[in-house]
Amino acid sequence: MDPIKSSLDKWMNQKEWRNRYNMLRDEVLKDPRILEFKSKHPDLTNGDLERNMMKLFEYKRERDHCDNCPGLDLCPNMMQGYQPELTGSGREWSVAYHKCSLKLQYDEKVKHRRLIKSLYIPSEVVEATFDDIELDNSSRSEAARKAIEFVEGAEPGNNAKGLYFHGKFGVGKSFIMGAVANALAKRSISTIIVYAPDFFREMKEALSTGTTQEKIDSIKKVDVLILDDIGAETTSAWIRDDVLGVILQYRMMEKLPTLYTSNYNYKELENHLSYSQRGGTEDMKASRIMERIKHLTEAVHVDGDNKRSI
Repeated sequence: MDPIKSSLDKWMNQKEWRNRYNMLRDEVLKDPRILEFKSKHPDLTNGDLERNMMKLFEYKRERDHCDNCPGLDLCPNMMQGYQPELTGSGREWSVAYHKCSLKLQYDEKVKHRRLIKSLYIPSEVVEATFDDIELDNSSRSEAARKAIEFVEGAEPGNNAKGLYFHGKFGVGKSFIMGAVANALAKRSISTIIVYAPDFFREMKEALSTGTTQEKIDSIKKVDVLILDDIGAETTSAWIRDDVLGVILQYRMMEKLPTLYTSNYNYKELENHLSYSQRGGTEDMKASRIMERIKHLTEAVHVDGDNKRSI
């Protein structure tokens, strides 16, 4: 009796499997995309279809997932973020995969992030775009225009000319620079945005670990360097001459653009840099630094309401 029951169960399972297969087969052959594929390959025979049915199953399942996309993070496809495509003809068929639009957008974003490095900069600045800038006064509009002109004409290694945005606290200078960095990334130009006061403070701490040269090298060679809020740091002769001076000298020689934001105009920044913690001023050394900055930047005054108080 047991062998008979076993044979009956096996037959029933085979029958259920066959019914299920036929149902899936009919669904596959009625799929609009597969019908379109057949219309483009009129030489296909029923035998060809049967022979490649598993590939058709795979193709339909993956495309159905795409039609009901739950988002890139939850993509159920075998290759997350990839769409299937039927290729070949006659007996030789295959299912090729290519990146979907969400995957392309994600990869582009990752590429941009690799091209933009930031030190001590808020995320809203790093993620800024020109579309996000509020052009609510002529000053900010002019600053955005100058920034766009810089992005379009930037040629690191051939032209070291940058920008010097100055104006009162909170008017959007840093935000526009964030938009510059993102726009440059689309041109595959690498950028580092550095909040100058924290960076210079880190450089002082690096003296005890012997990593000052490593840290200087990490930013002086980048295609475009943005020094944010320069002048807000506590100045010292060492920071001015052996850190900032070294960085600017290298970038001037290699024709690499440097951009700045500051609450100070040129003259005010020069006065700030001339101060010595040992007492007194060092006007000549401050003037030497400022000559490099003025020669290789265009000063742009940014005015308006304090966005950070809104």
